[in-house]
Amino acid sequence: MKLAMISLAALALTAGPLLSPAPAEAKGCLKGAFVGGVAGHYAGHHAVLGALGGCVVGHHLANEKDKQAPAAAAQGDQAAPAPKGY
Repeated sequence: MKLAMISLAALALTAGPLLSPAPAEAKGCLKGAFVGGVAGHYAGHHAVLGALGGCVVGHHLANEKDKQAPAAAAQGDQAAPAPKGY
């Protein structure tokens, strides 16, 4: 009986990290949730609903900013070529 419990505990400890989900990318969510929660609180005591909406909007805006960053960097490299002869 004791051996079965030990083997079950060992299996749970080794399989636990393998079955757990990957960490979430929450860029923009915390800031958006804070702003949305404050706005929702003052707009009729709907802080939780405002925080949920703010998280969604903040995460979307952060993703859009990340998508535009490589394009802006590539465009900046083409706009100003390096001087030659140095």
